[in-house]
Amino acid sequence: MVADHARVWAKHQSLTLPEHDLAAKQLRRDRIGLVFQQFNLIPSLDVKDNLAFQSRIAGCHDAAWQSELVDRLGLGGLLNRYPEQLSGGQQQRVAIGRALAVKPALLLADEPTGNLDSKNGRHVFEMMVEMNRRRSATLVLVTHDHELAAMADRQIALREGRVSSDSHAAVDSPAADTEMEATR
Repeated sequence: MVADHARVWAKHQSLTLPEHDLAAKQLRRDRIGLVFQQFNLIPSLDVKDNLAFQSRIAGCHDAAWQSELVDRLGLGGLLNRYPEQLSGGQQQRVAIGRALAVKPALLLADEPTGNLDSKNGRHVFEMMVEMNRRRSATLVLVTHDHELAAMADRQIALREGRVSSDSHAAVDSPAADTEMEATR
């Protein structure tokens, strides 16, 4: 089966609304965290403001939560630096922090540990999983790292654009009310 249509639900609310729909835009802004491979940090903002960017726009900025993210991601000494002054791994951790700052119901992460060494990559992945479980959120991770994938509650492998395997771990997930459905 090759999907040509998809529906995404988070917290019993459809995320698959028309692109021009204001409610859809607000829902995506407020309830979805995105971690891109290329970071997409804002060059004119320092680390502190990049971390807070989405949460401020969404109207949910929480200084205590941002402080916890800074500590957990090891960014304390970098807050006044700009993206160009950071290594790739540091930029990746800022991007992850920005995505988590909105306390998303759904975190979509494309190779979030790709620019981190294996020790930091594992630490950051475990932190993302723990924070999302604590907040009853869902993490959708795209990775080529088989060790990270093995730590997930569910793994869906794709080969040439098709699902080649789908496995569930026997885990009671608090994020069970987030689902994705692909149809032909």
